[in-house]
Amino acid sequence: IFSMWTEAELAVIGIVPVTTDMTNFKNKEYYINTDITYAYNTETGKATGTYGTATAKAIADLKTSHKKAINSEAANRLAPTDWMVLREADGGTAMPSDIKTKRAAVRTKANAMCVQIDGAANVDALAALYVYNNADPAVRPLGELPEV
Repeated sequence: IFSMWTEAELAVIGIVPVTTDMTNFKNKEYYINTDITYAYNTETGKATGTYGTATAKAIADLKTSHKKAINSEAANRLAPTDWMVLREADGGTAMPSDIKTKRAAVRTKANAMCVQIDGAANVDALAALYVYNNADPAVRPLGELPEV
């Protein structure tokens, strides 16, 4: 019926178009949004859904979870060459120097990223670290972990 009936025909049985006002809605990763409330406008015959003021999540908790994610990603990047570390430690073949350099770069960048996260003054500053640059969509303030 939704594609066959007109808005007026649908309104007779109580089905009206709803427009959602996203003005107060914020990123769920960083904010707790209120439930949406609906208001019906008798003049236009339409309804509007509106969010209330969003509340920022606890910055300390967000920083902890973001640093855990960075460290987990760093561990995932290092994992394929971990066997070389063990082989060398057990007195076997030495790890190639280029792999050592790349592994060090991952650890250095992960540490730098965690420092940037710790330095975020508030939720908006933390979120801004993850926003990619319009001029260069591959660049964000936090940067990226290098490959091994």
